[in-house]
Amino acid sequence: MVFEGSSVALSHTGKVRSNNQDSGYAGSNLFVVADGMGGHAGGDVASSLAIRHLEDLDRPFASTAEAERTLRDTITETAADLIDMVARKPELSGMGTTVSALVMVDEYAVIAHIGDSRVYLLRDGQLTQITADHTFVQRLVDSGRITVEEARYHPRRSVLMRVLGDMDAHPEVDTFIMATQPGDRWLLCSDGLSGVVDDTHTAKALSQGLTPARTADLLLKQALDGGAPDNVTIVIVDVGGSHPVVTGTPTIVGSASTPLEVDVPAARPGWGGWLHPNRQAANEPTHFEPAAEFLEELIEEDRRRARRRRIGWIIGAVVVVVVLAIGTLLAYNWTQTRFFVGADDNTVVIFKGIQQDLGPIPLSSEYEDTGIALDDLPSFSRQTVESTISAGSLAEAQEIVDRLRRTAEANR
Repeated sequence: MVFEGSSVALSHTGKVRSNNQDSGYAGSNLFVVADGMGGHAGGDVASSLAIRHLEDLDRPFASTAEAERTLRDTITETAADLIDMVARKPELSGMGTTVSALVMVDEYAVIAHIGDSRVYLLRDGQLTQITADHTFVQRLVDSGRITVEEARYHPRRSVLMRVLGDMDAHPEVDTFIMATQPGDRWLLCSDGLSGVVDDTHTAKALSQGLTPARTADLLLKQALDGGAPDNVTIVIVDVGGSHPVVTGTPTIVGSASTPLEVDVPAARPGWGGWLHPNRQAANEPTHFEPAAEFLEELIEEDRRRARRRRIGWIIGAVVVVVVLAIGTLLAYNWTQTRFFVGADDNTVVIFKGIQQDLGPIPLSSEYEDTGIALDDLPSFSRQTVESTISAGSLAEAQEIVDRLRRTAEANR
């Protein structure tokens, strides 16, 4: 069954950026926003590549389960192609993109999400944020350490914890299925909108009963009036309701609306994190920054959790202590089957174990010094290594090192 409704896609460079690294898509059944990052060329390529892979999903599906599985697999294929492209063109190292996608299947919306672009639903005049931002400050909000309002102005508000990038062949993508109904209005947007226009004003604009196109223009105007320091991309989808069905060719906006300037590998069967690089918030339009401060905060947070757990163990019964001790031993043995790539004082190193410590107990040790000098890497790749890159096996860690070695050679 083909989705019946009306939609629009709109993208604007904003008032500060020199180019538009966002991409958007509005078709018959598929709607996507992708916010690229990683330099003038990298962000363009990453978001365009995501749209290129996903646009084949603009078709009816037999079931929501099929749509959800295909959506997840296609996003994973995109990650594999980003890795392949950087292997051939090291100058694109560090590129990545958020992806927020929605596929309509009968009376259901199938959603996939990674990064800090957002999906909202306006129903009966009530606006709800459907997706959760994969950012450091969202983790602080979820743990109760800061409020939602404090998160809007936190100095690390756009440190991404998950993104579709060139260092992770198995990205962790949120997918879920929601029932939808006539009169629903869906909004997909990059943080160029949500970082400038708050939810109250967004809800007011969406609730005025205007067509999707006029509503998108109104939201864009609010973002521009607020300074629009980042690219702004908006996709609005109406389910039934008063607006007429829109048919014809899909609307593609932003970077994906122009041909890619690099040779893009063809899509192929998919495969299946590192802490992803910092990206400045929409209302703070500057470049990437070092990740050391927020990593230290994360480590301290884990240490506080460990201290609370130890107090609980002391209060608990002896049998519980024994069970936990056995579990801890098994967990430690598992950590020693894992690997990650990080840095010592001046070189890239493969570590055995995991990045976290269990209180005073280290869970990792140096496995191999690769000899790759940090000074030979581009600044973005160096920051990524210093933040550590997870690997599922030693072979995967060595593949990451090989890519870094090629990047270092190209950067000399």
